[in-house]
Amino acid sequence: MHIEFRHLRTIQAIHEEGGLARAADRLNITQSALSHQIKGIEDQAGVELFVRRSKPMKLSSAGLRLLRVAEKVLPEIAALEAEFGGLRQGRAGRMHIAIECHACFDWLFPVLEKFRGPWPDVDVDIRPGLAFDALPALLREEVDVVISSDPEDLKGVTFHPLFDYEPVFVAPARHALAEKPFIEAEDFRAETLITYPVERPRLDIFSELLTPAKVEPLAVRQVELTAVILMLVASGRGVSVLPDWVLREVRTSAQYITRPITEKGLTKRLYAAVRDSDADLPFMAHFLRLGREIPVRLQRA
Repeated sequence: MHIEFRHLRTIQAIHEEGGLARAADRLNITQSALSHQIKGIEDQAGVELFVRRSKPMKLSSAGLRLLRVAEKVLPEIAALEAEFGGLRQGRAGRMHIAIECHACFDWLFPVLEKFRGPWPDVDVDIRPGLAFDALPALLREEVDVVISSDPEDLKGVTFHPLFDYEPVFVAPARHALAEKPFIEAEDFRAETLITYPVERPRLDIFSELLTPAKVEPLAVRQVELTAVILMLVASGRGVSVLPDWVLREVRTSAQYITRPITEKGLTKRLYAAVRDSDADLPFMAHFLRLGREIPVRLQRA
């Protein structure tokens, strides 16, 4: 038995219109072609689908069974067609984001808040990229965007620059290092350094300063949340190095001091790694634009 979608639409139309003439008009075919189609379905099924000589035209028990299938399947097909149409026009899609920058949640949430209004049909999800190999997952199409400060040369992937940021030293008010105009590697030898729970090569303070200088802090304490890091710093439990956009409010607080790292300061760049095949999708292009704009607003806030 070979049932096609047009057969299901035929059964539904005849049931809802109550006759061949109106059903044929609805389906935009001739009444003769519709009758021929019904006979073909009944020949395949080996049963009658309609009670003959009834007005309005009624379905038999077998026809009602086929109608239930039509009422279940056709809406799903219509939804699938609409979804595919949205994909073709760039209105819908999937954007699963992996983050290799722990502090980036403070930046990403305002970006997604602006993004979700114009793109309600885009499936957005966030996965902490530090828990798995994010870039291989991007190549396997398990995720669609990787936020990272460490670009790599990968075929079929482009690292789109988002913005530059400055890792900044933060300590409690009246800290001994408050007298210094900038902080050097040696200054960390006597300090408890509070960091995110991230491998050292992925922490700017280690990769850019301490590891090259072969300096080890007195102790390292790992904390999950930015707010808790700042609370511990304010209470004198240690010092930290955080991106400048995270410290936009701290800079004016009497509880903290902030200083640049090294005399010239450190500058890092954040990127969004995207497959080349997805970069021109309208919603992806909008996300990248917002990703470049939001940090400016945060710094001015």
